[in-house]
Amino acid sequence: MTSIATVTQDAPQFRFDTKVAVVLRDDLAPWQELNVTAFLMSGIAGSAPALVGDPYRDRDGNEYLPMLRQPVLVLSADADFFSTARSKAAARDDIALAVYTRDLFATTHDEANRAAVAAVSADELDLVGIAVRGPKNAIDRLLKGARMHA
Repeated sequence: MTSIATVTQDAPQFRFDTKVAVVLRDDLAPWQELNVTAFLMSGIAGSAPALVGDPYRDRDGNEYLPMLRQPVLVLSADADFFSTARSKAAARDDIALAVYTRDLFATTHDEANRAAVAAVSADELDLVGIAVRGPKNAIDRLLKGARMHA
């Protein structure tokens, strides 16, 4: 049986042109962090078909759903970070942006989620999380002020 250490040592090193990151408000409950991350990543995964790889298969031939081809950073930041980060990301054509607002914790389906976001101007969104995908350097600049999630 091959150990994880062996697989890691033998695996080719990949360099990605883009970076994917989720930033969560630092005052969320654990269940909220997980919920927001899951929803935001579904938006990123749907933003470009090439982001998702091939299905996984185990040795017995069982097939599992494909996942993103590249790593995802999960960061956190205080409430002040989000408005500026959203504005900067939205101003660029080369950054994919997903948002999650506090209002979405009270909704129960996709149509209600979209209606809750549509009811508020961009500058008034009570953001509790964002996900971004774009050129590495641009994402690094955008994420200044956020820190690795603990």
